[in-house]
Amino acid sequence: MPMPAASILPDPARPVLIAGPTASGKSALALRIAEAQGRVVVNADALQVHDAWRVLTARPSPADEARAPHLLYGHVPRGADYSVGHWLRELAGILDRHPDPVIVGGTGLYFTALTGGLAAIPPIPAGIRATAAARLREGGAAALLAELDAGTAARIDRRNPARIRRAWEVLQATGRGLAAWQDATDPPLLPLSRAAPLLMMPDRDLLARRIADRFAAMLRAGALDEARAALPHWPDTETPGPMPLWTRAIGAAELIAHLRGQMSLAEAEAAATLATRQYAKRQRTWFRNRMAGWPRVAPD
Repeated sequence: MPMPAASILPDPARPVLIAGPTASGKSALALRIAEAQGRVVVNADALQVHDAWRVLTARPSPADEARAPHLLYGHVPRGADYSVGHWLRELAGILDRHPDPVIVGGTGLYFTALTGGLAAIPPIPAGIRATAAARLREGGAAALLAELDAGTAARIDRRNPARIRRAWEVLQATGRGLAAWQDATDPPLLPLSRAAPLLMMPDRDLLARRIADRFAAMLRAGALDEARAALPHWPDTETPGPMPLWTRAIGAAELIAHLRGQMSLAEAEAAATLATRQYAKRQRTWFRNRMAGWPRVAPD
């Protein structure tokens, strides 16, 4: 039975980890705990690190930031690379200064790398990344999957094209399969046994309503203005290669399409809401598979 969010006050000596799908209410819980116990809030969401978006990625508001310190939000400029490795290195410095943070976000890979360790894979050359993106567009994930080493192919999520592409890139760049890299993983920065983990998993129908309500609220709060400011920097979608990381904010592509006259605002809102629900479904699948033992929390 999930614990009610309002009743939670974790052991003040342990770092708190709060994971959950988008729009689940995890940021509000993180802020309440941080304010009550004098902690800092640290972002664990790969979309909220980018400075191009505040409203569209539901980053904490200035009012929230005034109530408790918030770190690793909106600090990555357009065009900059940022990965789970970057995040872990930044978090290591934060843990030295703040050993009891509230770490909150929706990027499951950040949490599994934090608590389980991260393989020290070298950076993937841009040419290999571009080749992988082109092959994925042309032939789908099956062609890349067929070229993986047996160990990785047996372990990987075959329904996730992004994971298949990443594994193919690693094999091409290093000559070593992703599974082998993972088996040689360094010890984790924060073992789960030393933390207080919490997982917010609202009912699917409730989450769908929250997503629709929140995107409508984002539009009222200026999400379209953020997209308008991003429009001059938006890459040509016909150019080969992957889209930059900052463009992957859910709803950004739909609002850009509206600004380019390719769909009405109502159509953009409907498409963005659907994309957010699909994203939340992927998050829920990750959490169910990778964080099954985390205590569940019911949103307020």
